[in-house]
Amino acid sequence: MLFKPLNPMLPVWREEPFDDEAYLFEPKWDGARMLLHKQGGRIEAYTRSGMNVTGLFPELQEAAQSIRAHTAILDCEGICLRGDRSVFDDFMHRLRLGRSDKIKQARTSHPAAWIAFDVLLTTGGEHMQEPLLERKRRLDELLEPGPALLKTVCLESKGNALFELTAKQCMEGIVAKRKTSAYKLNMRSPDWLKIKHTQTIDAAIVGYRTNPFQLLIGLQFRTVKNKLVGTVQAGLEAEHREWFFEQIQRDGIRQEGDTFWVEPRLCCRIQYKDRSDTHQLRYTRFVSFLPDKRVEDCVWSYGLQ
Repeated sequence: MLFKPLNPMLPVWREEPFDDEAYLFEPKWDGARMLLHKQGGRIEAYTRSGMNVTGLFPELQEAAQSIRAHTAILDCEGICLRGDRSVFDDFMHRLRLGRSDKIKQARTSHPAAWIAFDVLLTTGGEHMQEPLLERKRRLDELLEPGPALLKTVCLESKGNALFELTAKQCMEGIVAKRKTSAYKLNMRSPDWLKIKHTQTIDAAIVGYRTNPFQLLIGLQFRTVKNKLVGTVQAGLEAEHREWFFEQIQRDGIRQEGDTFWVEPRLCCRIQYKDRSDTHQLRYTRFVSFLPDKRVEDCVWSYGLQ
């Protein structure tokens, strides 16, 4: 399994935080999941999808110096920090680079680091069948934390307190992990639970569907205007539907299958709890229309979402 793509264990979604003596709770860092493979002086990084991205991150050589074992596979989150915050878009920027001069420059402008939270293998063999608490102990012994490789914060039993703290620090949320859980590759396991904070954003309305009624929402990016970033259905009531159709009745509407595209001129406020690497918003909920807001001002705020 060393230096081969692996599909990491993934958490199941949960709505609300909780306290439980059977669980460990960790902050959810806002970056990209990665597995670091090391053997001697060789270190490689693989994304969750199995892509080898070692060449994009010269910082890996420094990270390797923090791993005491000759051989190891660590489960980590790759991040870029601005102050004390990990910024999703900064790390996505690093993953998009190709030219060596740009990669070298980004090491200064967008320095990367890795937050380790699990160990799959060491010089002594595989550890995936061991309980999480034992793997955490091994991780403590394995790491000599440095600027490029750190161990995540971990709190026993007090999920509500950590959830509140991560909200104050503008982090994504928390992950709850059963203390006895084994590590299961290529599986989304109920032994791990992700609990995210609700985010709010103002979006342009670029279209709609009628069965069921939902709005298609877009945002302004640096290189793309009114980019479709998702749909919203929850929270929309009959009066919202009526108001919306009154506003667009004189507009030119273009139909494609069950989708109706409108001229972006109306805005709405939504809540969401998750987004993809391509900024597709998930677990959305309608809050209100914003008749006085300009669509040009419905902007993805880099580093603030």
